[in-house]
Amino acid sequence: MNGIYKIGIQHLLNSEMSHLLGYDKHSIKGNNSGNSRNGSYGKKVKTTQGEIEVQVPRDRNSEFDPLVLPKGQTTTAKVESVITSLYAKGMSTQDVADQIEQIYGFNVSKSFVSDITNKMLPSILEWQNRPLEPIYYITWMDCICFKIRQDNKVINKSIYLVIGLKPDGFKEILGIWIAETESASFWLSVLSELKDRGVKSILIACTDNLTGFTSAIQASFPDTVTQLCIVHQIRNSVKFVPWKDRKIFIADLKEVYGAINLQSALVAFEKFKTKWNSKYSYAIKSWEKNWDNLIPLFNYRLN
Repeated sequence: MNGIYKIGIQHLLNSEMSHLLGYDKHSIKGNNSGNSRNGSYGKKVKTTQGEIEVQVPRDRNSEFDPLVLPKGQTTTAKVESVITSLYAKGMSTQDVADQIEQIYGFNVSKSFVSDITNKMLPSILEWQNRPLEPIYYITWMDCICFKIRQDNKVINKSIYLVIGLKPDGFKEILGIWIAETESASFWLSVLSELKDRGVKSILIACTDNLTGFTSAIQASFPDTVTQLCIVHQIRNSVKFVPWKDRKIFIADLKEVYGAINLQSALVAFEKFKTKWNSKYSYAIKSWEKNWDNLIPLFNYRLN
């Protein structure tokens, strides 16, 4: 997520500078305006995901004091979820304006919010529709919940992410979407969009256990291997395990999904089943039911 935080903060900083000066970068309106851009300086800030560096613009009259990242502030936690929602497809222009107002609070004018919104929209649309790599080794498709401003109220919204592992070993956020409900048809539309933006092949798609998800992936990328998310499976397994047993239960379960190959995993699972089935049969049945979609990862582990 650090990449999207950096992009969002950088665009907000540049938009604020354009608002202060009254013209966009490289515009002829800046000629003989009495003030102009004067390069930038690097500033390191801490996000919830680590450290990033942004370039803070400078003006010749030293009047620029950014509101999104005031002097002395070195953290971004307050604006991270809002920045994520800014770049999500499914947001109207008014929704974007509401998010920008949430970032800056109520101490700025409506004209400021409108100006920043208009300056941000092109960069948002460019990011949403940018071409993608033709091949991704792994994609993770999941949903996260954020609090965002809508209709002058702060509400919980589901934001859907696709993260891809590129051949160079780096991860990339392929896209962010806002939708009322998660469904196989929704993910099919997302996958079709990824194809339109240049994705030709996905080796492994890691998903939750949504009904119809595998079919949606196969319809768009027939050769893709579907792997159910181990984290989701673990969470479902421990849902009804009391705290007194949970630590050792998870430790035993790790012997299954952490095995070096499928044969070792089967041995570990039988041992796990023998120990816990009488107390937590629900967890055992869940692994048995989903086993075929949980084991593809063992085909890619070195023995």
